[in-house]
Amino acid sequence: MKRTTVKLADGRELIYFDSRDDADRTALDRRPLEIAAPASEIRRDRLRGESVGYAAHRQSRTYHPPADQCPLCPSQGERLSEIPAADYDVVVFENRFPSFSGDLGRCEVVCFSPRHDGSFADLTPEQAALVLHAWTDRTAEFAENPAVTQIYAFENRGAEIGVTLAHPHGQIYGYPFLTPHTERALTAVAEHKRATGGANLYDDLLAEERADGSRVVLATEHWTAFVPYAARWPYEVHLYPNRRVPDLRTLDDAARAEFPAVYLEILRRFDRVFGPGMPPTPYISGWHQAPFRSITDEARADFALHLELFTIRRGPDKLKYQAGSESGMNVFVSDSLPEAAAARLREVATA
Repeated sequence: MKRTTVKLADGRELIYFDSRDDADRTALDRRPLEIAAPASEIRRDRLRGESVGYAAHRQSRTYHPPADQCPLCPSQGERLSEIPAADYDVVVFENRFPSFSGDLGRCEVVCFSPRHDGSFADLTPEQAALVLHAWTDRTAEFAENPAVTQIYAFENRGAEIGVTLAHPHGQIYGYPFLTPHTERALTAVAEHKRATGGANLYDDLLAEERADGSRVVLATEHWTAFVPYAARWPYEVHLYPNRRVPDLRTLDDAARAEFPAVYLEILRRFDRVFGPGMPPTPYISGWHQAPFRSITDEARADFALHLELFTIRRGPDKLKYQAGSESGMNVFVSDSLPEAAAARLREVATA
């Protein structure tokens, strides 16, 4: 594996992750770009006790360009993109239109493949392993950034989700604050530990799901994928390493080696879940990692790295919208039972 860092024309950082040691990464960014100067702002909602980010410069970001103008494809001749090279394996670069930047965090784009019409599910296990390496590399570097409290590596896939670039890619957010989702989880973990005299909530939930089995989608020596007991979305899968670790940096070699085949199988099942002939399933997939700041060492050690994957599609031609109850009161009402969703995801397993 080869890692090469270069600078784009406006001063942003770009990193090539290559499977070959002889990859040539000397191509220069020839675009006439002004030096990037994004401006972010954070405001605190005192009633909810939550932070809200503002990034007005994102209004001008690239929006559904035609395929021959995709900024995530490799540069070809005079068709110049965000990636100066004529080909690549995996690329990470600073977002040109970041939600958080400077003293208020950091945002990066992760391009999984040079193929414009591909998807993560199309990757080989070797390519998926390279993406995992890139996520881990960026997690390690973000962790050293004093402006970053928490790291979220995620993929939005599909126009229904709101994706504005069709090219297979994800993002990494380095939040400058503790996110509400994680704050609530940490509170629940601490309360469970007090109530049980020291038990870990993540460990107990995983053990219960494996013992019950009705919501388990896929179980291997080092990973377990299941539909959570109180799933909010029509199809929602949580993927845990069987040995609890706080973040991607601390995955052991065995779990790291087994991950690509497990994750690719789950993504491919998502694409089959609504039957043959259906378009690719839209989804959001993201790694939940222990925050690096704003919590105690004990709380950090109690956190469990895991991936959460879900789709808003509830049927072949139906979407699950966050309407009044969901958006207004954050109370989800689902049309399908988690056990039925898990059964369907087992049903469409690779033969």
